[in-house]
This record gives sequence, C-alpha cells and structure tokens, in this order.
Amino acid sequence: MKSGNILIVDDEAKLRNLLTRIISLEGFETYEADNAKSAWKKLEHNDIDVILCDVKLPDANGVELAQQIKSKFPLAEIIMLTAYGNISDGVKAIKNGAFDYITKADDNDKIIPLLHRAIEKVHLQKRLCKLQKEVGVKYSFDNIIGNSKSIQEAIALAKKVAVTDTTVLLLGETGTGKEVFAQAIHQGSNRKLKPFVAINCSAFSKELLESEIFGHKAGAFTGAIKDKKGLFEEANDGTIFLDEIGEMNHDLQAKLLRVLEAGEFIKVGDTKTIKVNVRVIAATNRDLKKEIEEGIFREDLFYRLSAFQIMLPPLRERVKDIELFAEHFAQQFSVKINKRNAKLSSDYLQKLKAHTWKGNIRELKNVIERSVILSNSDELTIDTLPFEIQNTVETTSKGKTLSAFDLTSVEKLHIQKVLNYTKGNKAEAARLLNIGIATLYRKIDEYKIVS
Repeated sequence: MKSGNILIVDDEAKLRNLLTRIISLEGFETYEADNAKSAWKKLEHNDIDVILCDVKLPDANGVELAQQIKSKFPLAEIIMLTAYGNISDGVKAIKNGAFDYITKADDNDKIIPLLHRAIEKVHLQKRLCKLQKEVGVKYSFDNIIGNSKSIQEAIALAKKVAVTDTTVLLLGETGTGKEVFAQAIHQGSNRKLKPFVAINCSAFSKELLESEIFGHKAGAFTGAIKDKKGLFEEANDGTIFLDEIGEMNHDLQAKLLRVLEAGEFIKVGDTKTIKVNVRVIAATNRDLKKEIEEGIFREDLFYRLSAFQIMLPPLRERVKDIELFAEHFAQQFSVKINKRNAKLSSDYLQKLKAHTWKGNIRELKNVIERSVILSNSDELTIDTLPFEIQNTVETTSKGKTLSAFDLTSVEKLHIQKVLNYTKGNKAEAARLLNIGIATLYRKIDEYKIVS
C-alpha cells in the first residue's frame, strides 16, 4: 500500500527521473510535471500530499507558485528545490508556506527523511480536519433533537447569538441539555476551530476550582510542584463552558468578573497578569436572582453573564419529543451492545409519555439503556421499565399526571380491574363498587378508562 502521493515539478527530465526512482523505492506514488501549468492539472486530478518543486520553472516562479498552491490546497506540503544553495529563495519559499527546501543533487540523501516528515504532517492535518468535521456534525444545531415549539424557540435564539461573541447564560433544570446547547453555540461561531473546554463548578472545592479555571504557579500551595495552565488559558481564542455557575464561591466570582470585564486574570500564587480572548457560556439550574437577594451570588456578575439568556424547557413540557429521544437512544444503545435495533411498543411509549421525568433527558437516556439491556426481543416492552414508570398512568382530563402512589391512580386501577371482571358491564361494575351508575360513568370519562 502506497504511503503518500508525491508530485515532482521540474523542467529537467533527468532530475525528475532520478527523483522518481528514489522516491518510488520508498513506496510512494509519484507524479511528474515539467512546468506550472502541468503541475496544476496533476493537482486538480490527483490527491497530492507533497510537492517537490523547482524554484525556477519555464512558466512560473516556484516560490510564488508555492504560495498559490498552499492557498488552494492548504493540506498539501511543498518542498522547494533550489539551485546552487540559493538560501534566499528557500527562506522566501518557507515564508510563503513551503515545508522546507533542499539543494538540487547535493541533498538527495535528505529527500526521503524530509518526505516522511512532510507526509506525517499531511496525514495528521487530514485526521484533524476529519475529526473537526465529525465534531462539527455531532455538536451542530441540526443534531439537537426536538420538534416541540419550546425547544425550537430555544434553538432559534441560540443560532442568533452563536455568530456573535456575546456571553450566554443557559437556564433550565438538570438534564435538559445545557452542555449540548453550549457545544452547538461554539460550533456555530467563528471560534469553532479553536478549543471548547467545559467544567462543572459544583465538582470542585473553592481552591481546586480556582486552580482548574485560572491555573497556578509552582509552589502556590502544597502539591503544586510545577506551573499549571488554567482552563481560560487552554480555551484562549475559543469558548469556555462554566456549568452550574451558581455553585461558584463568592470570592471566585470576583475573579471571573475581572475576566469578563477586562479579559485578564492572575494565576494562583502569581503576580503577573495574563490576557486571554475567551467567550464564556455559563449554565445553572438555580434561581440566581433569588441568590442575589440572599447575598450568595454577585449581582454585577449576574448581569455580565446574562447578557443573553436562553431557557431550556424541561422534558415534561416537550411530551411530543419523548418518542424522538426514545427512538434515538434505543438505536444508540442497540448498536453499543451489539443488538438489533430495538423498537418501542405502543404501551411502552405511552408509559414514557405519562412519566414526569424529573431528571429530564438524562433520566430518559438511562431508562432506555436499561430497557435495551433487559429486553429479550427486538421490541421494548413495559416489563423492561423501572417499577415506578411501569405503574405511572396517563394524565387526567385536568392535566394531572397520576402515579402508582396517588389515591386517584389507585382508584382508576381498581375501577379498571372491576370493569375487566364484569367484561365491561357497567351496571354490574357499579353494584360491585357500591357507587351509582352516573358516578361510574363520570369516573370512566375523567380517567379515560377503556371498558
């Protein structure tokens, strides 16, 4: 298998032939061109990794050609061939984007090691581009699941703010997908090729959180044996996502405010100011206005963070999206554990839609994973659900969700059992229940009982 495609551009046929023989013996695929026009044709019709190009061509200046090639084929690397050790041409070529330069004939022994280094760089760049495309697709707005009006409104707001550098505050209950939105905003911005770093502020003590976010100097505290970069430095020119911002210590809030206002901070144990250019996206499930009143959260920081707020709706307000999520997770986990793609039975889906989902999307994901693991067929059925969801019943006409522990739920289940016993005979069911027939009809209608 060839390890790379090399284009040799030189008007000297003997030198081209010599280089072709040397390079081909190393397992490279070689192409030849005797001028710039021919070189462009080869580049346009072949996936060229590295170009060996003479500085002086019949129809072009090789140094200028290198710049033109790099502008159109940025992943390709160019090695210039200079005559008589013309260093100035080589230096100028590198400034124009060339990988390196060698002297014709005298440096033939250097060509192969140089080609291998150039090929290694090309392959690395291609892998990075592929990963960036995959990440872009994975975290794009198009990958956010949901057709309900509330989530579509949130997506529309996020798309508008994504193209700016405005600080964003994501609000919503735990498990509503705040980090997914933060990633999508980053991917929709002009910072998408720069780092995206995330940290959960509730996962660290004050001291550790300060070190994680701002970094520290060696000797700043016990165990700080060397300098450490903080996440703001790591995210320079990119985006930092501060999840559970309401958990941040009051003293640290002041340092964060400084970054937002001046774009600078000081590492723990240092005296030197560090400048950064970072977009901040924060998230919380807490009522920050209430915490401001209680003196827990800084009012000035709140107004800095909340320049643009987006509220993410809980799953119970997105009932029509539950089926979409369930099917997505069922497919995902079926692939993960090497099972056939699991379908959702109608009863199973009805139970999902009736549940309150206090843990939101995260809870639903865990439930689907459990069901896929427990299922013995290609269909997910009620018996694979946790007990509390199995015994959840649909909402009443008043919109109240019944659970297995509500008296109304117990009453509904009992009436259903009696009707099943009487095979739908409502008069007999009313007699056994010791209630009037009119009362029975009212309860059947209220609880939407199928008889």
